Amino acid sequence: MKKAGYTQFRPMRVQVKAGSYAEKAYLKGAGLPGNPLPLPKALAAGIAPSPARDLLFHGGKTVPEMQFKNLFVGGEPAWQESDITLIDRAISTAMSDQRLENVIMQYFPGKSISCTALESEILPGSKPAVVSQGDVEQLLRRLHTRGAFAGHDLTSTIFNFVLPSGAVLNDNPAPTGNLATAPRARKSRAAANQTASSLNGLGGYHGSVHPTGKTTLYYSVNVFSEILPNGRENGIAVFAQPWKNVVATLYHELNEFRTDPDVQDAIEADSDAEAVQFLGWTSRQGQEIGDFPIMAAGNNLQLVFQQVRAFRRSFFLPIQFQYSNAAHGPEGPIKKPHQ
Repeated sequence: MKKAGYTQFRPMRVQVKAGSYAEKAYLKGAGLPGNPLPLPKALAAGIAPSPARDLLFHGGKTVPEMQFKNLFVGGEPAWQESDITLIDRAISTAMSDQRLENVIMQYFPGKSISCTALESEILPGSKPAVVSQGDVEQLLRRLHTRGAFAGHDLTSTIFNFVLPSGAVLNDNPAPTGNLATAPRARKSRAAANQTASSLNGLGGYHGSVHPTGKTTLYYSVNVFSEILPNGRENGIAVFAQPWKNVVATLYHELNEFRTDPDVQDAIEADSDAEAVQFLGWTSRQGQEIGDFPIMAAGNNLQLVFQQVRAFRRSFFLPIQFQYSNAAHGPEGPIKKPHQ
């Protein structure tokens, strides 16, 4: 994904499990051009304030008023209607919950923020075994060419591809053909182990493609995180009910989209100066709003993956806490925005 001449450092755009192979792979090259602040030598027990991880605004695009559309991959047989209903309700509520939004508002000084959930869809096709970044981006382009996104404001809308149970996600930029109408030979799950994948800690990521010079399509891809029948973890399975893990991943990716939508352009830029101008809010270490909370939680992910009561509602929302500059660390719902 890197072009010639671009620095070895790059911002993150992924949700990865603390201590996993996927985290190590991304942290190895994470950061921004220049001289980042030194990392703390150690963190106190629990999650201590970490001012060195505060997010900086680099002048790039942000999306204060956003929309999202969930696209469920694998065809109707791959999904239980109850899971789709629960996922859609929880993420639409979380992204407009006032106490959760109060945390995010600090990154949009002087602006109001909003998030609108568009009607979700189940995409036709067969259930994939392995899905790569190339597959998702190829499908995104194909849907756009067919007019599936007509009428949407593409400058402020992100399309969330939600994978079905058992599907393994990796970050390989080459398509496997598993999301094509006429699939080519499928890769085995073993092939996914050769890169960062949901079998080694990857929960999802967000990015963008440019089908034309003036058009940008924003997307996220989200694993159905669960413990597989063979006992292996696929994705980041914190909650016992997989649909809750999907919601937590969506919450992570959607907040990263609204605060740093053009991160993929930064990763693929030709020079350091060009890379930084694409960035919205990231830390000096190249982490987005959802990244450091998972790292800080370590093996105790329940510190940042929690169910919080929906504001003025009778049900709970399974979310992942996001980084707050005001708190210098992960922060849950608050009654009033930070001043």
